[in-house]
This record gives sequence, structure tokens and C-alpha cells, in this order.
Amino acid sequence: MRLTRADADPTLAAFVVARAPLHYTDGADESLDRPAHVRAGSSLAWVPGGIALIQDDANFVAVLEPDGVRVRAIALPAGKKGRRQFDTRRGNKKHRMDLEACVAVWSDNETLLLALGSGSSGRRERVAIIRGWEADEFEVTVVHVPELYDTLRRAEAFAGSELNVEGVVQLGDRLRLFGRGNGEPRAGVQPINATCDLDWTMLLAHLRAPDRNPPPSPTSIIGYALGMLDDVALSFTDAAVSGDVILFSASAEASPDVLRDGPVTGSAIGVINAEGRARWARLTEPTGAPFLGKVEGLLVDTSAPDRLFVVVDADDPDAASALCTVQLRGDWGE
Repeated sequence: MRLTRADADPTLAAFVVARAPLHYTDGADESLDRPAHVRAGSSLAWVPGGIALIQDDANFVAVLEPDGVRVRAIALPAGKKGRRQFDTRRGNKKHRMDLEACVAVWSDNETLLLALGSGSSGRRERVAIIRGWEADEFEVTVVHVPELYDTLRRAEAFAGSELNVEGVVQLGDRLRLFGRGNGEPRAGVQPINATCDLDWTMLLAHLRAPDRNPPPSPTSIIGYALGMLDDVALSFTDAAVSGDVILFSASAEASPDVLRDGPVTGSAIGVINAEGRARWARLTEPTGAPFLGKVEGLLVDTSAPDRLFVVVDADDPDAASALCTVQLRGDWGE
């Protein structure tokens, strides 16, 4: 495994210029166990009709316009006792799918949105596939793929001490996964931020028929030493392709392991260029003061490549996730 060091680059800057709390246009729906607001937004992807946003503790995909004014909901299958919201207060947090990474892939003349569970526990080894974007008539399939996650977990250079898939991007015929290194050390194995590649054709075949087609093996594993913010280690939370580079988000969260939240000291936006060089800048307010939110999702604004959309997770079931606009300064394409 190659280990890449990513340092803060003082020539780069990323600052939040707007934020919009996300509330469903149609409000709450008790029959679907849908709240009035988007809860823990965890990843973003462009789809026909807008931006798809997945949530780690609510079984809904939100579809929103970039200004956050109109927000629709696609219901995913309900969990235990018909619930679609999961948190400590309800006592059912362990039952959530923990969807943490998503990507839109063009396949067989249609867009497929793949939403991946983190794999941080056996209950979180599912992949949701949403199709029908072109016709605005959605078909949702949730596939249990423990063999895929077991394959990732056994690739210790990628998974580290505790597997936690947090981001995914498409690179030609491969999907690149981003693993978050916020686990607890176990049996001498340390947590690690890392990426690996999966063959898309093999992965799709496995998702369509897990019992007949084996999962792809992870290849091209690269570990990353991301550094710290205020003495708290940064770890990957999402990624997006922008031209020839990959942009990533990382948050500094003092979580004891992959299952529990912790205090957040801030977030960073980083870039990995075509040669593999990695750099980052602390996310700030326009004044230069640190932005203290936990960025969980990242997307490049297609109309302005120096502008991003990020979603912030407050780790509070009563608080609406916010879609923030981030302006970049400096040479992020280098």
C-alpha cells in the first residue's frame, strides 16, 4: 500500500458563502415516518432533475434544487416496525442502513443512483439502487451484500481497524471508494483514511445477483495521512470528480469509534491531482473564522467549477441539514 501525505496548503482557500436549511416542500408525513426536514445528510450526487442527497439515519433520498428551495423525498424501504427514522432517542439507531456514500452512474441507457452503506456493522452492508430518474418514476432496490463488505473489510490496507465507507466517485470503468479513518485501534491495527478501486462491471453484476456473481476485489489501495485540525485528526467524509482532479471533504471529529459521534472542531476541503499529490484547506467563514460544521457531502457546481455544494450534518435529529455553497480560491486544479 502506498501512503500519501496530505498537508494544509496556505495558497488554497475554501469558504462558505451561503447556507440553506433543507425542509421538504411537502412537509412531514407521519404515515411514511418522514420528518419535515432533511436529517443527517451524508452524500450528494447530480441526477436528472437536481441533486440527490442521501441520509445516514433516515430512509429517504432527498432531491433538491441547487438553491435548496424545493426539496422532494423518495422513500426507501422502511426498517423495523415500519420506521424510517433512526436515532438514540428512539432507541433504534443500530437498525439504520447508515447510507454514507452515493454516486450517479450512467448504465444501460439510464441513470442509476447507488447509495452505499458504511459497512461499519453487519446491519450496514446494504446498497440502495434508485432508477427512473429520466422518467421521474422511481424504482428502489435495496441489496444486502455482506460478501462485498467482507471483501473490503479483509483488505486491511483499505479498511484499517474498522471499515467505514464514506465516499465514492466514478473513474471510467471503476468506482473509487473513500474509507474514513475514524475507527478505534484494534489488535494492533490502526484506523486509516484510504481509497480503493472496484471494477464497475463486476460490482454491478454482484449487486444484481449476489448469490451468483462474486464481488470485485479492491485494487489500487492508497492510504492518506490527512493531518489535524485543532489536535483532532481529519478523516474523509466524501469526494467528487472535478475535471482531472478529485476533490474531497474531511472532518475533524473526536469520535471514539465508527459507531459513535464526537465533538467536531471543523472541516476541510482537499484535492488529489492526477499524479496523486494531496493538499487541503480549512473550511472557513468569509471572515476567515473557522467553519465549525461537520461536512458530510460534497458536490462540484457544474456551472462554476470553483464553487462547491456541501451538506452539513448537525448530528441532531431535530435540526435540518444545511446545504452550503463553498467558494474556492487558489489553484485547485494543479
